[in-house]
Amino acid sequence: MSESASKLAELFSAKHDNQTPRPYNLALVLIAVALFSIGFVIVTSASMPIAERLHDNPFHFAMRHGVYILIALSAAMIVLNIPMQFWRIANPYLLFVAVGLLVAVLIIGRTVNGSTRWIVVGPITVQAAEPAKLFFFCYLAGYLVRRYEQVTDNVFGFAKPLVVLFLLATLLLFQPDLGTVIVMFATTMTLLFLAGAKLWQFFALAFTGLAAVVALIVFSEYRMKRITAFMDPWADPFGTGYQLTQSLMAYGRGSWFGQGLGNSVQKLEFLPEAHTDFIVAILAEELGFAGVLSVLLLILLMVVIALQIGSKALANERPFDGFIAYSIGVWFSFQTAVNIGASSGVLPTKGLTLPLVSFGGSSLIIMSIAVALLIRIDFEMRVDGVQAITRSKKRAAVKSKSRSPSQLKSKATPKTKATSKAKTDGMNNSTVAYDDDDGDLAHV
Repeated sequence: MSESASKLAELFSAKHDNQTPRPYNLALVLIAVALFSIGFVIVTSASMPIAERLHDNPFHFAMRHGVYILIALSAAMIVLNIPMQFWRIANPYLLFVAVGLLVAVLIIGRTVNGSTRWIVVGPITVQAAEPAKLFFFCYLAGYLVRRYEQVTDNVFGFAKPLVVLFLLATLLLFQPDLGTVIVMFATTMTLLFLAGAKLWQFFALAFTGLAAVVALIVFSEYRMKRITAFMDPWADPFGTGYQLTQSLMAYGRGSWFGQGLGNSVQKLEFLPEAHTDFIVAILAEELGFAGVLSVLLLILLMVVIALQIGSKALANERPFDGFIAYSIGVWFSFQTAVNIGASSGVLPTKGLTLPLVSFGGSSLIIMSIAVALLIRIDFEMRVDGVQAITRSKKRAAVKSKSRSPSQLKSKATPKTKATSKAKTDGMNNSTVAYDDDDGDLAHV
C-alpha cells in the first residue's frame, strides 16, 4: 500500500512540480467572457422589437453589438501587447487627448435626447466621455506617483489633480453628463485616499463634491424633475416617472427566476432604452433575481480581482500599476452601482452603461481596454516573479558547481604541500600550522 502511494506521489510530482505557471489571470478572462456572453444574449432579446420597427431587421442591434464585441476584443489584444512603461510615460499626453475629445464633442458632436455626447466620423460613433474617463485615471495614477510627497504633505499638491477634474467636469456638464462626473469624482476621491491624503482633506473634498452635486440638481430644471420622479415615480406614471415605473414593473414581473428568456413584455417598447441604460430591467424580467444576482457576482469578482492586482502591484513597488488597477476596480463598481441603482429606483436616473453588458460601442471598447490593462499588469508581475525564481535557481546551480569534486580536490593539494613544508621547517625549530577555513599558512 505504501509503495503504491509513493508511486502515485512521484507521478503527481513529476506532472505538476515542473509545470510552467500560467502567464495570465484565468479567472479575470473567464469573467470578462461570461459578461460579454450574457450581454450579447440580453441585448439581442431586449432590442428585437425596436430593431424590427426602426430597421425592419430584428437582429440589427444584435449584429452591431457583435461587431462591437469583436472590435473590443481586438483593441484588448492590442493593449495586451503594450508594456505598462508606455502608459507611465504617455499618461500626461493622454490627458490632453481627453480634453481635446471633450472640447470637440461640444463643437461637432451629435445631439441625442437633448445631450451632445457623440462624435460621428463616418460609420464610427465615439462617446467622448468613455475614453476621457480612462485617460484621466491614467493621468491621476501617474500624478500620484510623480508627486506623492506633495499629495500627502502639501495642500497644493492635493488640489492640483482636483483642478484637472474640475476642468473635465465642466466640459462634461456642458454636454450634459452628470453621471460620468459623479463616477470620476468618486474614483478620484478613492485614489487620493489610498495614496495617503490627510483625512480632513478627504472629508473636505467629499463635502465639497456633495454640495456641488446638490447645487447642480437644484439649479437645473430637468435634473430637479428627475429627482422628484425618483422620489415618487407613481405620482406621474405617464410623464416624468414613466421610464422608472416601467422598469419597476419589469423587476416585479421577474420575481425569483424570471419569465424566461425572450418573454419580456416591457421590451415591447413600453420601457425606453431597454437595451442600453435599462438592460438590467429586462435581465430581471426574463431571468429574475437569480440572473441579476449572477451578473452582480461576476462584476463583484472582477472588482475584487482588480483590487487584489492593485494591492500586489503596490507591494511589488509598482505604484503606477497599482493605482491604475485600483482606479479600474473603483470605476467598475461605482458605474455598476449607478446603473443598477437607477433602473431599480434606488438612485435617480443616469445614463451610464453596465460594464461589458449594455449595448454601446464606446463603453464596450473602453472597458475591454481597461480589463486588458488589468491582465497586462498581472502578466508583468507574473513574468517578474518567474524571472526572479529563474535567477535564484541559476545562482543556486552556479554555487553548487563551484563546490564540484574537482575543485575540492584542488583545494586539498595545498594542504599536502603544507604538511611536507611543516616537516622541512621543523628542522629549523619552527612550527607551521594550516588554517582549514581559508587555506592560509601561519607560523607559530
